[in-house]
Amino acid sequence: MDRAPGPSVRLKLTLSYAGFVMLAGALLLAAVWVFLNRVPHPGLIIVPDYRLAVVRTFAPTAVAVLTFLLVFGLAGGWILAGRMLAPLTRITDATRVATDGSLSHRIRLPGRRDEFRELADAFDAMLARLEAHVAEQRRFAANASHELRTPLAVSKALLEVARSDPDGRSGEIIERLDVVNTRAIDLTEALLLLSRADRGSFSREPVDLSLMAEEATETLLPLAEQHGVVIETSGDIAPALGSPALLLQLTTNLVHNAIVHNLPAQGTVWVRTGVRPGTVVLTVENTGRRISARLASTLTEPFRRGTDRVRTGHAGVGLGLAIVRTIAQAHDGTLTLTPRAAGGIRITVELPASSSNTGR
Repeated sequence: MDRAPGPSVRLKLTLSYAGFVMLAGALLLAAVWVFLNRVPHPGLIIVPDYRLAVVRTFAPTAVAVLTFLLVFGLAGGWILAGRMLAPLTRITDATRVATDGSLSHRIRLPGRRDEFRELADAFDAMLARLEAHVAEQRRFAANASHELRTPLAVSKALLEVARSDPDGRSGEIIERLDVVNTRAIDLTEALLLLSRADRGSFSREPVDLSLMAEEATETLLPLAEQHGVVIETSGDIAPALGSPALLLQLTTNLVHNAIVHNLPAQGTVWVRTGVRPGTVVLTVENTGRRISARLASTLTEPFRRGTDRVRTGHAGVGLGLAIVRTIAQAHDGTLTLTPRAAGGIRITVELPASSSNTGR
């Protein structure tokens, strides 16, 4: 916003300090004046025209005192205002540095906690979160570019092969192109879905997570049978408020992830819904290889895959859990990943319950 220049805060505080000192001095002199008029001084009683004598004696002293208070108030107020506003100057300088693009700068204001220190600490925390967010976005852009470049490069190579040998393996090349283009389309749709959920641009309506779990399970049942995985669904009605399409995508991604990244044979997936005070919970748990808590905490990052994921026939595009996290956050919910001691992982999504369910 373009604003007209005005007096500095330091000058305003200085004038305020000086004005307050002058007012206090004037009130004090007024009290002395009233006192002298009500209680005459013994040495001035014999003086003719007593009140005129009091004025002539009192006025020069009053002027001198007020002049001293004015100079003292201005000088002292300027110094005190400078000392009080010094932390604010450091915060302003840090803001300018951050505006220029240096998010690694921190104020780290010393001293005991007060309003300025709380403001500086909050600003430092905001810079830290912003720096982490920008770094994550840069990694996301780099990974997305890499993931999109791979199918495009493969398509280009296949087209060059087809151009050099038009009467050769055209059927095989077309089939491979179809697979590569399908992967590129899936990746693009996943990126668009991630962007849509991140913006929160969707209408909210009552949604039952238990129905979402049943629909996702029925849809992915053939895939589970193909992988030799048994799906067990249980739980209570879990009414939430949100986008049915996005919450169905969240549930489908979780069940798909649990099926694909399971044991080679005789694996199990448990899908449960439940109700807690003020929230509803969707839990998807699966058997599988043991993973560390550190690895589990990184699986929601975009394009992050576990050690065995790329080798599967349904590796996906690396955005499944990232989309789940984004959808959960867009619905004011939380996502928790917990490794199972016997292997596999337990993923819990907790969302605010709909208003019709909070009173139960």
